[in-house]
Amino acid sequence: MIDFSFNSPVEELSFPLFKEKGLRLFIKRDDLIHPFISGNKCRKLKYILRKALQEKKNHLVTFGGAWSNHLLASACAAAKFGFKITGIVRGEEVNNSTLFLCRMFGMQLRFVSRENYRDKKSLFDFLYKTDTHSFFIDEGGASEEAALGCAELINELEENYSHIFCACGTGTTAAGIINGIASQQYSSRFHGIPVLKNGGFIRTEIQNYLKADSIFELHTGYDSGGYAKTSAELLEFIKNFSSHTGILIDPVYTGKMLFAIFDLAAKDYFKKGDKILAIHTGGLFGVLGMEDKFKNIQL
Repeated sequence: MIDFSFNSPVEELSFPLFKEKGLRLFIKRDDLIHPFISGNKCRKLKYILRKALQEKKNHLVTFGGAWSNHLLASACAAAKFGFKITGIVRGEEVNNSTLFLCRMFGMQLRFVSRENYRDKKSLFDFLYKTDTHSFFIDEGGASEEAALGCAELINELEENYSHIFCACGTGTTAAGIINGIASQQYSSRFHGIPVLKNGGFIRTEIQNYLKADSIFELHTGYDSGGYAKTSAELLEFIKNFSSHTGILIDPVYTGKMLFAIFDLAAKDYFKKGDKILAIHTGGLFGVLGMEDKFKNIQL
């Protein structure tokens, strides 16, 4: 039986900016769910792995880049629940701390060219067409099952919030949270922060997994130049936030999302008295791949 223990804590954060604006800021610590199957990855994999079991598939095949948090989470989950797993890695063969941990959890790695990587389903069909026990998991776990797992986050909230913010990569987590808000009939407004350049296309990806028409906001322009791209301003913000709160955030997802919240607050986007909830989606091992980017930031 695939079972994860969720219900991560919510903490209130104290910053002069929010006190000055008459706002309250909270963070849901999904990074604390599991050390390796962290954050939204845990929620996404819950029903994906249950589906694999139902279909009697014992070989998981999934996809990601060389520093992929999804690959690491999937490798650990496969080991925990007794699956064989293969990770298809985008680009030339490399070694790093994330892939080392993937191998430690028993994941077999296959490196493919960026061109072949683009059509993941076709690549899976070509490589594993004779393996009747293989089970396809898209990059980042994107699927209806993943959205279903992410929707359950809303069930854990003990109070309502004016605004709920989350970083967006594939849009699956955002769709799940929006579905959860709708099912619980919360008045909260959802806000997505795309982490890819020109991230407006995420709206369509989110809508693909929505159970009903829902109003939500996307705030583009906080991607720092694209996926895994950073800026000196973003890195300085992350360093100051982590040293002030004791909560580590990454430059790819949660860092950009929180930077956006602070910027919007400074620009008086919110109303006095609003309560804002930020979702920490975990994925902290990715910080290790960006250590060199912090070299000009005084730590």
